[in-house]
Amino acid sequence: MVNVKLDTVIQGGQVVTTDGVQKLDIGVKDGRVVVLGPHGAFNSARQVIDASGKYILPGLVDPENHLGTQRPLKDSLSSETRAAAAGGVTTWGLMQASPKLRKTYIDEPKPGDVVPFSQVMPEFIDLVESYSFVDMFLTGFITTDEQALDIPKVAQEFGVTSFKYYLHMMQGPRTYSVWPGRQKGGWLGFDDGTIYLGMEKAAEIGPPGLICIHPENYEIVRIFEDRLKRAGRTDMAAWDERSPHFCEAGHVRTYAYYAGITGCRLYIVHTTTQESIAEIIKARADGVKIYSQTGHHYLTLSHDVWKINVPLRSEQAIAQLWEGLRAGHIDCIGTDHVDWGMSREQMDKGNVWETSSGFPSRVEAYLPVMLTEGFHKGRISLERLVQVCSENPARIFGLYPKKGAIAVGSDADLVVVDLNRTMEVSRNMIYSSAGWSIWEGKELKGWPVMTILRGQVIMEWPEGSPRAKMMVEKPLGRYLPRKAGHQLYPI
Repeated sequence: MVNVKLDTVIQGGQVVTTDGVQKLDIGVKDGRVVVLGPHGAFNSARQVIDASGKYILPGLVDPENHLGTQRPLKDSLSSETRAAAAGGVTTWGLMQASPKLRKTYIDEPKPGDVVPFSQVMPEFIDLVESYSFVDMFLTGFITTDEQALDIPKVAQEFGVTSFKYYLHMMQGPRTYSVWPGRQKGGWLGFDDGTIYLGMEKAAEIGPPGLICIHPENYEIVRIFEDRLKRAGRTDMAAWDERSPHFCEAGHVRTYAYYAGITGCRLYIVHTTTQESIAEIIKARADGVKIYSQTGHHYLTLSHDVWKINVPLRSEQAIAQLWEGLRAGHIDCIGTDHVDWGMSREQMDKGNVWETSSGFPSRVEAYLPVMLTEGFHKGRISLERLVQVCSENPARIFGLYPKKGAIAVGSDADLVVVDLNRTMEVSRNMIYSSAGWSIWEGKELKGWPVMTILRGQVIMEWPEGSPRAKMMVEKPLGRYLPRKAGHQLYPI
């Protein structure tokens, strides 16, 4: 028996880690796991949670969302982090440009709005800790040399150690017409020199310094898009055909080479093709520290369903992604959640070129989709699911073992899962502002029924209830700085 007075005991559940599945009780004090033991080893706690018949996973660590893109960031944080909690996500990585981090929402930035991240971080941290229901970290979009050179400062002062380049927003004829910010001299139109500077500076700060890339050669994509338009194609599958696999894989090859030269750790944000996986394998063989992310939507939705960047792919490509995930070539899952705030009817114009790119509510279906299509279909084990959805993102982005683990000393971030609960996705489940899901009408097996953030229950979904219930009124989320030079456990 444990002598210390615990705040909470979660008992009777099957605890899932990368090392296996074991029936353990979890003792929590001051927001952290302080003891693990066999069932019944300790009962002295202010709160006892019975997880009998359920599985307990580390809270999901989702490295990619884009809040504040379509709505003011404070409003987006308030609604979408509730959705994250309902989906079992306790740590969320925001990928966003510096103008979008300001308290005042900026739709089309002017040159003066694109500033080094060190200038906007105090405001951003205040917004997170005022409006977020889950813990959050930042990956900043780099679009200028000044921002790239600012990396050591923002890492040291604010713990921002990961940065992203949207490669489909580089210079090129189409960017001038498609992206208004470029025309205004704003946040787009960077070149390889800006990327090289960022890689140098990310390497300079050491682990967990990380450069993330969205691989999609838009300068070539525009050629295929023009051809498809001239051929009269308006169907959703045309969006995939406009962005051939080599446009993604070519960027992986090029920037993996630059990462090797600079000694920079590189993270591929959207891995959707076997060709990209092959390039990742080659780069690793050459000693490049390169990591790969795909999304649950890329693993389950074919190219005729909707348009997003990078595109959804064919059924064959989906099967290859599952194999890459199983084999360890893909390290992480990211939802790429976007707060659109528009109905499906508003977004879908019946013409792929006019339909809005992206779809909302990805985070709420995240875990049920992975359990249904991954675990229940025998594509991945529960241990591997925990690895790619919790542990690996925490390791790569410098949050482990505080996050992504169920271990003594780790934050008590937990998601209790009913593997047998079967429900059809419906609009009345949705917390996200748009109020609809691309998986609407699909029956999913395996749902989060309780989400715990630092020892406090923030979401519960009782049997028979049509919707998960938020258990806290006040946002509890914290901003998570990372420490430059932190020596990660290698993956």
